[in-house]
Amino acid sequence: MDPDLSELTELIPLDPTQFIGIPLALVGAVFLSLGAQFQHRGVVKVEANTADTLGKGLSGRQLALLLARPSWVLGTLMLGLAIAFQLSSLYFAPLIVVQPLGALALVITSILNSRLNHVSLNRRSVMAIVMCVGGVFVFVGVAAFTAVDKPVQARQLITILIILAVVLTAAAITFALFRQRIRAVFYVLMAGVLYGFVATLAKVVLARVDQGDFEWLTLLCVVALLAATALGAYFVQNAYASGPPDLVIAGLTVVDPMVAVLIGIVVLDEASQAPPWAIVTFVITGAVAIWGVFLLAKNHPQTRL
Repeated sequence: MDPDLSELTELIPLDPTQFIGIPLALVGAVFLSLGAQFQHRGVVKVEANTADTLGKGLSGRQLALLLARPSWVLGTLMLGLAIAFQLSSLYFAPLIVVQPLGALALVITSILNSRLNHVSLNRRSVMAIVMCVGGVFVFVGVAAFTAVDKPVQARQLITILIILAVVLTAAAITFALFRQRIRAVFYVLMAGVLYGFVATLAKVVLARVDQGDFEWLTLLCVVALLAATALGAYFVQNAYASGPPDLVIAGLTVVDPMVAVLIGIVVLDEASQAPPWAIVTFVITGAVAIWGVFLLAKNHPQTRL
């Protein structure tokens, strides 16, 4: 091999096959955006025809009524496709490379929501969206050239499961005690955190199944994944009932990857080859993106405060 090409290869930890994960993640972001828009429409219609539950959480009856809403069902199918593309992208590429690409869904959702509901985004909302998307894309740009994909060890997996158990317990207790005062931003943030664990566990399960290593620990991962998905989905539906779809997507596409990336860096050691400047970039761009979510929650014209 040419010496210059060898040096270039050393600078790019991802091999050509792993780059396949990037377009798959982008297609998944499109389905995520469309699914969110349709689900939001279904939730709003159900809530409008039943008792107001703002800050109290959707009731079991309301959740059942969602199944009769064609828009909500269509949105759910699209979200299923989004998950399928996301899992495919995770199969090919490191978590911290493809997971943040879902931020594209925020741009698409904001445009769709503005057109469909005839709501013009104010300047602060646009700035918040730019912060979210810009921060995430700079993050993933750096990660693409510094991240490494490593096999997950049993001790690392147990650590992830313990942390998830603590998060699930804290989320359930907080919801039970303060559900009368909860607003969209809480649901958005908690769903984002839970889905960050879902993405991580999904990648682990895929890898272990591919290696033929399906034993009790893998089964425990599947159970934890389903529990986090169910609670996260419930929080998402409540977020739709009390906030606009682009706020929900902002939380899912910013908080979700940031949590997943944090796990990838701290627990899975995916940034072990990243230089110090890359770590500093991760911190700054991550902070900018998350702050953008809070600004969007505060300034979006459709947010109920």
